[in-house]
Amino acid sequence: MSDLTLAVDIGGTKFAAGLVEPDGQVVAAERVATPQGADAETLWHTLTALLDRLDVPAGLAGVGIGCGGPMTWPEGEVSPLNMGGWRGFPLRGRLAGRFPGVPVRIHNDAICLAVAEHWRGAGRGSAAMLGMVVSTGVGGGLILGGRLIDGGTGNAGHIGHVVVDPEGPPCGCGGHGCLEAIARGPGLAAWALAQGWSPNAAVTRGELYQEEGTATARRLAADAAAGDPIALAAMARAGRALGIAIASAVNLCDLDLVTVGGGLSQAGDLLFGPLEEALREHTRMEFAGRVRVVPAALGQDAGLVGAAALVIGADKYWCPSL
Repeated sequence: MSDLTLAVDIGGTKFAAGLVEPDGQVVAAERVATPQGADAETLWHTLTALLDRLDVPAGLAGVGIGCGGPMTWPEGEVSPLNMGGWRGFPLRGRLAGRFPGVPVRIHNDAICLAVAEHWRGAGRGSAAMLGMVVSTGVGGGLILGGRLIDGGTGNAGHIGHVVVDPEGPPCGCGGHGCLEAIARGPGLAAWALAQGWSPNAAVTRGELYQEEGTATARRLAADAAAGDPIALAAMARAGRALGIAIASAVNLCDLDLVTVGGGLSQAGDLLFGPLEEALREHTRMEFAGRVRVVPAALGQDAGLVGAAALVIGADKYWCPSL
């Protein structure tokens, strides 16, 4: 019997799988690009080939999975927005069939990242925290009383659809003015383009940025760092929206810590400066004023660590019977 947990992290850019020790250390990992436009079985075979490369030992402690949503939870039929080939795909069931006799558990990938930060990252020791991801989407997971809070359908902590501007832009969920509609990387770049941003000549650290002409959030952050006024305004807009949403979560849930990860969080003070300013504007109650917002501490293995925690740290991070 092995004490290793198999962790699987399913995303629109890459699939990752790893073997994780009981202390959260990833001892082996493999990654592969997500096939774009692939059908259900091609996606599944991509995953199984990845697992074959990992050389998974017999007698695992269990299997933990993080996957983009939506999904039926905890049953684990997944329909990731960025993978059209999987609609109602029984991912948990398929993996349970491949690894019989051990617990197989699944949660939203943003929740797994929040769990990872609480277990082994910047949130260690916090009894009340929100872990956020700000990237192509905005998601999160909520820890209260030192335990993951699932909510009625496994979506508690999904801060991306907190409304920060009722008159704001349309969101993919069908609403208007959601945090995700304003702060997600592609939406932020699109807003900057509409304001006249031209991503062609940012200079950072004395070198021309290497993605000439590409309108990405990464490029936007580089242009902001170089002093481009529209790029600076875009980062301030995203930071302010994040601060308002976080303030609402803090006032509602009495949080002491918020961790922010994902690609856009790499912008540093360009994002966190306006975030802090808006947060302090809207957390005037004494209990709310103590909250700290910090960058996520874990790197590319965070999704694997959080997925493994569904098995290893089940007393804190897993409540259903499945």
